[in-house]
Amino acid sequence: MRLDVAAVLKRFFFLEQALVLASAGWIPALRRLGSKATFAELAWQDALTADALRERVFELKYPSRLLEVAEDEPLVAVFRAALHAPSAVGVAEVMASLFVPMLRDAYQRYLQVSDALADGPTHRILSIAVRDKEEQIRALRALLEGEPASAVEREAGRRWRAELERLLTAVGGVWPGQVRAGVEVPRVVGPGREFRLAQDPGRDDAYFLCRFYWPDIIDQAYPYGEGLALQLRSAISHLNEVWAVDTAGAILQALAEPLGWEFVRDAARWLYDESRHMTMGKRRLEEWGLPSSEIPLGTYIYEAARGQEPIYRLGMLGYFETKNIGKKQERARSFGVMGDRRSQQDMDFDWADETLHAEYGRRWLRRLLEKEGRPEEDWQAVLARCEQLVREEVGTATAEERMIIRAVADRLLERARQLAIAAGAA
Repeated sequence: MRLDVAAVLKRFFFLEQALVLASAGWIPALRRLGSKATFAELAWQDALTADALRERVFELKYPSRLLEVAEDEPLVAVFRAALHAPSAVGVAEVMASLFVPMLRDAYQRYLQVSDALADGPTHRILSIAVRDKEEQIRALRALLEGEPASAVEREAGRRWRAELERLLTAVGGVWPGQVRAGVEVPRVVGPGREFRLAQDPGRDDAYFLCRFYWPDIIDQAYPYGEGLALQLRSAISHLNEVWAVDTAGAILQALAEPLGWEFVRDAARWLYDESRHMTMGKRRLEEWGLPSSEIPLGTYIYEAARGQEPIYRLGMLGYFETKNIGKKQERARSFGVMGDRRSQQDMDFDWADETLHAEYGRRWLRRLLEKEGRPEEDWQAVLARCEQLVREEVGTATAEERMIIRAVADRLLERARQLAIAAGAA
C-alpha cells in the first residue's frame, strides 16, 4: 500500500544521500582525473535518484512533507559511515563491492515484487537507478585499477569493508522488514577515520604538476594568445578546472547540513558539470596528440582556500564562475571561424553551464549568510576575500616557478604548432 511504499522509498532516499556526501567529500583526495570524474558523476546520479525518491515520498504521504530517518537509523548510520573512510581508495572499494551493489539488488527486487501499474512512477525512478548502479560498479572497478594506493591503504580498506559488511548483517540489510532496531553503529567504523577534507589536492602525476598552470597567471606580460595559442590556452584552462571539481565536492559535503537537500541537489549538478569541463580539456589535448607529461596541471586556486571556512570555498567557486562568462561566447565564435568545432562546442556548452552556476553561487551564498545571521550585503565582502586569497597565493610565486612554467608553455606551444603543421601537410 502507498504508506508502506513511502516508508521503503524514504529509506532508499537516506541511503542515496549518504553515498552522495561520501563520494563528493573524497574527490579532492583522489589523484587521477578519471577517478575524480567517476566520483562526480556518481554523486550527481545518486542525487537525481534521491531527489526523485524524495518527491515520490511526498506524493504518497500527501499532505505531509516530513522526512525522518526514524526506525531506519541503524542502517542509515552504516551507509553514513562511508564518509569516514581510511582512504579515498577505501571508500571507492566499499562503494564498488558493497553499497552500490546492495542498492542495485534492492531496487531490482522492489521492481519484481511491486505493482508496475499502481506504482508506475516509482518503477520509472528505480529502473533508471538500476542502470545507473550497473554503470557505477563498472566505473568504480576501473577506478580501483588505476587509482594509486599503497599496500597499507588497500589492506586497511579491505578490513574496513569487512567491518561494514558485518554491521550491515547485524542491522538486517536494506530490504524492508529486515532492518533491526537497537543495533549500535559507531559514527566512525574502524579502521576508518573521522573525515577531514584534503587541503592538498590530489593530482594526476601523468601530467606536469605545478601550482600555476600557465604563465599569464603570474606574469601579466605573457599574452593569453590568439589562434592556435587561444585553442591551447582554452583547453589547458578547461583541464585545470580540476580545482573546481575539487571545490564543488568539498562544499557539497561541508554545507549539506546547514543548507539542506535542495543545496545538495544543486551542488551535485555543479560538481558534475565541472567534471565535464575538466574532461573536455583532457579530451581536446589528447585528440591533438599532446603528451600529458608536458601539459601543466595546477593547484593554486584550491590551495588559496587552505584552512578557510566552507563559505569561502563556495564564494571562490561562485566568483570564478562569473569572472569570464562574457568572454566564453566570444571565444566560441572565434573557434567557429577557425573551423575548430570541438573547441567551439565545448565553450558553447561551458557558457550555458556557467550561467546556471553563477545563479547557484548567488543563491546559496546569500542563503548561507542568512543561516549565519549575517546581512545579505556581506556577499560582496566574501567575494572580496576570495579575490584577496587568490591574489595572495599568486603573490607567493617564485622566480623559479615563473621561469619553469614559461618554459613549459613555450615548449607546449611549439609542439602544438608542429602538430598543426604536420596535420595540415597531411
